[in-house]
Amino acid sequence: MDALVEGIERGRSAVQYMQGWDQYIGLRSLVAAPARLNNEKAIPRKSRRSMGRMSVFAVQAAEEALADAGLAMESVPSGRMGCIIGSTMGGAESLTEAFETMLPRKDLSQLPAMKFFQCVAHTAAMNVAQYLGITGYVMATSAACASSLQAIGTGYDLIRMGKQDVVLCGGSEELHPTVTASFDILFATSCGYNGDPQRTPRPFDRERDGLVCGEGCGIVALEEYERALSRKAHIYGEIIGYHTAGSGDHVSQSSSDAIMVCLREALASAGIASHDVDYINAHGTATVQGDRAEAEAIRKVFGDTVPVSSLKGYIGHTLGASGALELIVSLATMQRGTIFPTRNLERVADDCQGICHVMRPLAGDVKIILKNCFAFGGINAVLVCQRLPL
Repeated sequence: MDALVEGIERGRSAVQYMQGWDQYIGLRSLVAAPARLNNEKAIPRKSRRSMGRMSVFAVQAAEEALADAGLAMESVPSGRMGCIIGSTMGGAESLTEAFETMLPRKDLSQLPAMKFFQCVAHTAAMNVAQYLGITGYVMATSAACASSLQAIGTGYDLIRMGKQDVVLCGGSEELHPTVTASFDILFATSCGYNGDPQRTPRPFDRERDGLVCGEGCGIVALEEYERALSRKAHIYGEIIGYHTAGSGDHVSQSSSDAIMVCLREALASAGIASHDVDYINAHGTATVQGDRAEAEAIRKVFGDTVPVSSLKGYIGHTLGASGALELIVSLATMQRGTIFPTRNLERVADDCQGICHVMRPLAGDVKIILKNCFAFGGINAVLVCQRLPL
């Protein structure tokens, strides 16, 4: 987490030209934001055999979250700790390897026994729960770019209902040419900056031309409020509102009307007004239509007074992990009193005007933040958090 926030503070970008991707015929976007996988062999091989890249990310992030929260597994009664980790799909690299191994001769006997567990859609949640010995609720939200925010919202509901005391929530994702290709064939990727990757993506900018895929994992430890207080835990923020809903409108195009409904319902569930929000962390993927719809919805609900920024210019679009990763950085914003600007936003596009874009670091007293996530299939999710009194 420290390295992530420090990199964003310094205005760095993880986006780079991806060597070897040009061998894929028809792939137009050749840039991405890879994460570095460190010390994965610290996970015993017996456990690691069922893990692809995204599951290794998830296990490492979950361990870091537990350590930061000061939570030992034995301190939580059996069945009272859950795990909800979302992703767009199973491990992309493992899925590709499985088909490349099987299809030439249609020979299933060539597949390694553990390959299945790397490919399943719940691979990250399953592997984290197995590795840590979690015996409470184990779930895998799968709603593309809204996956991890839905995971956090679901954990919030489970704790409110008294079903769990602690829930590890978030999302994990891994890069692969086939992942970028799934957006590329929908003309949603950035293709005009292959020779200058640091200049893309460009959320809300006049020259934006699509998203850039990233990877990694974000995990937050949610805990029942009184329990956290009783053990004097360091609390980054309190979830006070959440809403998720479909648009029922279009499979790939964002709906500003549906986004507005989700924003308003999240505010209502938090019991606050739009002017109470101090910062909006936008979904802001840099797609032409998506940024336009989000900016319109924010403008109609919040006007031009609440600061808005996107983090995609630093770390790319981490898809199923984006909600959790960007929420974590937004919680750091509350702690530090500095709002990070939208990287690569140089000239606000005409169709994204009318909201308070943050184009340089902005100091302020940030008490309430709102996090947006909007996914293909018209799936919207909004989370509201507040900083606890010092």
